Amino acid sequence: MKYIFATNNPGKTREIKAMFKEAGREIITLADLNLSLSPDENGSTFEENSFIKASETAAFLQKNGYYDFAVLADDSGLEIDFMDKKPGVLSALFMGADTPYIVRNKAILETLKGIPKEKRTARFVCVITCVLPSGQAMSYRGELEAFVSDEIKGENGFGYDPIIYIESLGKTLAELSGEEKNKISHRSIALRGIVGLL
Repeated sequence: MKYIFATNNPGKTREIKAMFKEAGREIITLADLNLSLSPDENGSTFEENSFIKASETAAFLQKNGYYDFAVLADDSGLEIDFMDKKPGVLSALFMGADTPYIVRNKAILETLKGIPKEKRTARFVCVITCVLPSGQAMSYRGELEAFVSDEIKGENGFGYDPIIYIESLGKTLAELSGEEKNKISHRSIALRGIVGLL
């Protein structure tokens, strides 16, 4: 059985491939097969969206003659408690799909300006769903508790990483190396869980 990860996000692709390699398995993406698919993520939860992506990609592959693939898809996002858990499942669309993350991050910091640290709690959430060739589906949820920083720091990672502060490490996610991030991230927790189920 082969594994394919359904995403168009290069940052996620790098992380997932590195983590699968660490687990002694190989995973490819639709881009590796010169295929493209963009399912409509219209679910109201991370679980619903990850299932939509995985199941629609599995059906797409079956139609195109790829029968021996287990399809993995994730839905992930940032929940900020002070903002009523926004941006949440709409993290990738927050302030508009084409808005650069530097703009989004600055807007979040402006919203939380003057808010004390204890009220700046947040978490990254990742749900990975795997649909096997048989059609059986399984999911695993990973969460990384953190705080929203009061400034943008770090050059690594992607997305909201530069404003997500990990208190135990004294750094934002964007200040960590890829290897360091993969040890603690919400995506690595979800991936280890789904690999364990597989």
